Amino acid sequence: MRIAHNIAAAGALTALAVGATTALGTTASAAPNVTPQGACGSAYKTVNSAAIGSRGTVYLTYNSSNGKNCVVTIRSAPGKATYMSTYIYVPDTEASADDSGNYTSYAGPAYAYGKGHCVSWGGTIDNVSVSVEHSNCAALKEYRVTETR
Repeated sequence: MRIAHNIAAAGALTALAVGATTALGTTASAAPNVTPQGACGSAYKTVNSAAIGSRGTVYLTYNSSNGKNCVVTIRSAPGKATYMSTYIYVPDTEASADDSGNYTSYAGPAYAYGKGHCVSWGGTIDNVSVSVEHSNCAALKEYRVTETR
């Protein structure tokens, strides 16, 4: 009786391990389909973007209901973890936010209140960076810089 109980327990444990592995595999495969709205939230609409060479894109989004901007850097081809960053800065108020680290698909989100203000924002993937200064305000023309190190 004890042997039958141990065999049944081992079988249940194996089934649980296989189920957990399958569930985790499904979650990991969903990461390549990241969108700016998926990272920032469905209320955020893309208002600007900048290519980071061929490696990916940094997106500036805006939520009109709360006046916040969100920035996220998304790789074109997710894969092995590599250095990525994203940032936003509001010069008038000095509000800022950033995120950086070794990521497989995206960096961010980074949020800052920007209603009625120019914003500066950008991102990095590996050794390629882009920054957009004085963006999304009517009076000033934005200034973009892409740099490869």
